[in-house]
Amino acid sequence: MDKFYIRIFRHTLSVDDEDTWIDIAELDIHPEIMYKLAELGIVEVRRGQIPACQVMRAHKILRLRRDLGVNLPGAAIILDLLEQVEELQDEIERLKRR
Repeated sequence: MDKFYIRIFRHTLSVDDEDTWIDIAELDIHPEIMYKLAELGIVEVRRGQIPACQVMRAHKILRLRRDLGVNLPGAAIILDLLEQVEELQDEIERLKRR
């Protein structure tokens, strides 16, 4: 029986301007996949561009899909749960510093 492991990394994309958009043609992700992610509500795509703050989200989704063989909706659920865990960890750290 194969065993699978998941490593959790905390990434922060530093973007000076929250309104920065990146052309999806500049990413190493096929545009059709980006539009599929947008259809599923995972990322937002407008006029062939994605918000810079969502680029890492798209990469994480595709990494979950590639590494674990999870379909896109399943990867989206996993990512949402991981993001919730990160938020809770941040909240715990904030409360500890009081």
